[in-house]
Amino acid sequence: MKPIYLDYNASTPVAPEVFQEMLPFLQEHYGNPSSSHWAAATLQEAIEAARRRVASAIGAKPSEVIFTSGGTEANNYALKGVYYASRHRGAHIITTAIEHPAILNPCAFLETLGAEVTYVSVDRLGRVSPDDVERAIRSDTVLISVMHANSEVGTLQPIEAIATIAKQYGILLHTDAAQSFGKIPVHVDSLGVDLLSIAGHKLYAPKGVGALYVREGTELTPLVHGAGHESGRRAGTENVPYLVGLGKAAELAAGQVHAPVLRMLRETLKEGLSAAFGNRVQFHGDPELNLPNTLNVSFLGMNGHRILQQFPEIAASTGSACHSGSTSLSPVLRAMGISEYEGLGAIRFSLGRYTTMEEIETVISLFQARLDANR
Repeated sequence: MKPIYLDYNASTPVAPEVFQEMLPFLQEHYGNPSSSHWAAATLQEAIEAARRRVASAIGAKPSEVIFTSGGTEANNYALKGVYYASRHRGAHIITTAIEHPAILNPCAFLETLGAEVTYVSVDRLGRVSPDDVERAIRSDTVLISVMHANSEVGTLQPIEAIATIAKQYGILLHTDAAQSFGKIPVHVDSLGVDLLSIAGHKLYAPKGVGALYVREGTELTPLVHGAGHESGRRAGTENVPYLVGLGKAAELAAGQVHAPVLRMLRETLKEGLSAAFGNRVQFHGDPELNLPNTLNVSFLGMNGHRILQQFPEIAASTGSACHSGSTSLSPVLRAMGISEYEGLGAIRFSLGRYTTMEEIETVISLFQARLDANR
């Protein structure tokens, strides 16, 4: 049978429209965009067009978009850039216990430099309380970083409420929107954030490209030093084909609404697994405030990694993609208060633009046949 890909939260295929726009910049336009001759002009125009597309998609000004090598660099830039620029005011950062390693590990690094980080807990649905965030604020707090949506369980965080609190205290707010942008509306003014991270390969653009939104007036110390690229904010010769791809992917994300179809397919999968396994399955995450494409389900008393070994034709994840294959309880589920019995059998199915009803029905049938036969 044809392989079934249900790991879109880990990475997406490059959309055909994105690939077609990239091609001329892989084959024809080969100059250095920083040069002053004819070979650079087309590249310079393409970079700024991509910047406008990304900015338009999130409701920002083009000058507020800095291109990066991906979501990880964007997160590092936000955290370290604020820390270095704000040390005269304080060195306290607030984040949550369920952030991606691209947030948690930079925070751990900054702690070795003298930063103090408060990791706010979440409830059993994976949602942080704005009140808990406010209680964590100190006089020396310089940044709050809370993801927009969790990649493992799909829970959305109350960014707007946290933004209101942050503004009251004059604290910068960053959100990692790698998982949300392209699945739900992401608008920087509606969210109220000062910094926002984007990852291209979660968005049907290539791997190795992303962006950081930085609200006008926000002071950041550059993370990468060199020549004066990105208006002196991020050194390095621009990867023009990938920036063009990111711009097109952002435009597609803003103009095409796949959420209703994704939600319908996800609910079909959820209902099918519930009907087949009853109280032998448990679903994780907020049932209402969630990404439309993400389903995290535990097969109780089983091991998620061993389950997936029985389905080599299905691409899914045993929790965070960065920990796929691990037999230990996911740190996210642990932070949510999920027990090992409940969580070791967790599998994350994440659907995408090219997922079909036929694939969902096939997955339900395969799981019912093989797991029942092996119990």
